[in-house]
Amino acid sequence: MKTKLVLILVLGLSFLHRQELYAQSFESYEKHQYIKNNDTLPYRLLLPEGYQKAKKYPLVIFLHGAGERGNDNEKQLTHGGALFVSAENRQKYPAIVVFPQCSQKSYWSNVKIAGSGTNRVFEFTNGGTPTFPMQLLLELMRDLDTRYGIKKQQVYVMGLSMGGMGTFELVNRMPETFAAAIPICGGANTATAANLKGTKWWVFHGGKDDVVLPRYSEEMVAAMKKNKVNVKFTLFPDANHNSWDATFAQPGLLKWLFSQSRSR
Repeated sequence: MKTKLVLILVLGLSFLHRQELYAQSFESYEKHQYIKNNDTLPYRLLLPEGYQKAKKYPLVIFLHGAGERGNDNEKQLTHGGALFVSAENRQKYPAIVVFPQCSQKSYWSNVKIAGSGTNRVFEFTNGGTPTFPMQLLLELMRDLDTRYGIKKQQVYVMGLSMGGMGTFELVNRMPETFAAAIPICGGANTATAANLKGTKWWVFHGGKDDVVLPRYSEEMVAAMKKNKVNVKFTLFPDANHNSWDATFAQPGLLKWLFSQSRSR
C-alpha cells in the first residue's frame, strides 16, 4: 500500500513538474490583444532573442485548431508553441512568431460543418465576408507591419485542423503576402487554388484522420497542381487527426519554411 502511495506521489510530482516547465517554456511569448471597436483578438508574440527595432525579421503566423479556441490567450500555444521557443530553433531561425486565438464560437475560415466522425462534411466558401476572427487577423497583420521590423519577402503562415483551413483562407485573402504556407490536416474550396500561386506550399495530413478526412487535403493539392501552384504533399499513412505531431518532427520542416522567399 505504501509503495503504491509513493508511486502515485512521485507520478503526481512529476506531472506537476512537467506542467511547470511547460508553462515556463511559453513565458517568452508576450501576451497581447488586438482590439477593434468592441472586438478583441488575443495573441501571443515571440520576438527573436536580442530583438533590435532597427533590424527586420521573418514573420510567422500560426493558427490553432478548434480545441484551442477561447479568450484565455494561452491554449493557442498548446500545439506548435514549443517548436518556435526551443533554444536551437530560436538560434537558427530568429523570427517574429504570432499565435492569435480564435473566439470560442467562431472559426478561422468560412465553412459549414455537418455530421460527425467519418460522416462529417466540410463545405468551404470561396470568399465572402470573413469571420470576425479572420477580419481581426487581417487587420492585425497590417498592425504588426507598422510596429515591428518585418522582412516582407519572408512572411509565413502555418496552421492545424481549423487552423489548416484558416491557412488556406488567409493566403487566399492576402495572395500577395506569404512566401510559404504549411496547412496541417486542413482543407479549402478547390476553386481558390488558382489564387494561391505566389506562395510555396507544404501540405500535411494523416492517412487515418477521421475528423478531417484526408480527401480535403488531397483534393486541394490536386487542384493546386492543376493550377501550377508550387506545392508538395506529405501524407502520414498511420497518423490520425493529430498529424501535427509527425509534422513538427518532420526533418527539415523549419529549414524549408525559412528558406522560402517571395520576390517583391
